[in-house]
Amino acid sequence: MSQSTARTFITPHHIIYGPDALAEASTLVATLGTRALIVTDAMMAKLGNLARVTNMLEDAGISYHVYDEVNSEPVDTMVARGAELFQEHGCDFMIALGGGSPIDTMKAIAMVVSSGRDIDSFLGENFSGSVCPMVAIPTTAGTGSEATQFTIITNTQADVKMLIAGAPLIPEVAIVDPTFTLTAPASVTSATGLDALCHAIESYTSRKAQPLSQTFSLSAAKRIFESLATCVREPNNVEARTQMSIAATEAGIAFNNASVTIIHGMSRPIGALFHVPHGLSNAMLMEACFNFALDGAYDRFAEVARYCGVSTASDDKTAAEDLMAAIHALLEELNVPTLEQFGVERTAFYAAIEKMANDAQASGSPANTIKSVTVEDMQALYREVYA
Repeated sequence: MSQSTARTFITPHHIIYGPDALAEASTLVATLGTRALIVTDAMMAKLGNLARVTNMLEDAGISYHVYDEVNSEPVDTMVARGAELFQEHGCDFMIALGGGSPIDTMKAIAMVVSSGRDIDSFLGENFSGSVCPMVAIPTTAGTGSEATQFTIITNTQADVKMLIAGAPLIPEVAIVDPTFTLTAPASVTSATGLDALCHAIESYTSRKAQPLSQTFSLSAAKRIFESLATCVREPNNVEARTQMSIAATEAGIAFNNASVTIIHGMSRPIGALFHVPHGLSNAMLMEACFNFALDGAYDRFAEVARYCGVSTASDDKTAAEDLMAAIHALLEELNVPTLEQFGVERTAFYAAIEKMANDAQASGSPANTIKSVTVEDMQALYREVYA
């Protein structure tokens, strides 16, 4: 990795983090507009999280309309509905409250509103237009979408998850308040935390990694190894939740600038075709994909292992294998289900392998893996994961 070439490194304009971040951010949010569209899901209202946000807005004298129909991973029809509501209610900025799905939906709504185009028309394109101000309030410690220029939306006609990128899609404000994550159930805490671990390690071992991104990658990975299992065992442990919230945002910043690799490339088609939640499909793929990539970047996997304290080996191959052992132990502790246990039927999965491998390759993410990855390699990995 050359350090002599100029690189660009981008982050949200404002990251307000830690307990009470929501209250701390209220003055800043009040400068963004006069009427907000809040993009969220129905569960956020039931858990009381939505009321915390609307109370803050009311105290600041900001009006709002709630769009709470993002109850699954986002699809193009949800985006179209949100764009209609944004315009119908005269909104001038947006707040996303929830996991990666509401945040990604918010970004896509902003694209549709500013461009006047259907979201599906952006397939294969980068976005470069201007958008309204956006505020992201994650309620899980995982996707890092509050810090990224990416949105993933399912095109329901083509049955494919579209990865759309563009610097304008980075939220203006990220409010990373770990108290919102206290309401996440163990299964969500586990899956989203493992998603963040994938972001951290994939970005560190990516062809596009750079010194600044790798600093964030390493810090995120270490926090996750130290705190994720504690969050699952002790859901009300605010310190562990704080460390995981920081880690998820760090990992988001890292992959925002270095991209992800083979795991995310292969994960998206599983989500699109079999509706496995994104973090969970990443977790299911993690061991097989990293074991495949290992011999292409022993040194980088070894550096992660040593920084995270899971290896003291001086030999890179040994240290890299120690990292894989630590990942295996974490996945075991968190009881990550197999595809079969999740309910994916074997015959249907095998019938989709060719499409999934081609879709994964088309996404571009596998090409960021330092080790060369072919469509045939990914077909074999899909078979291995279901074996």
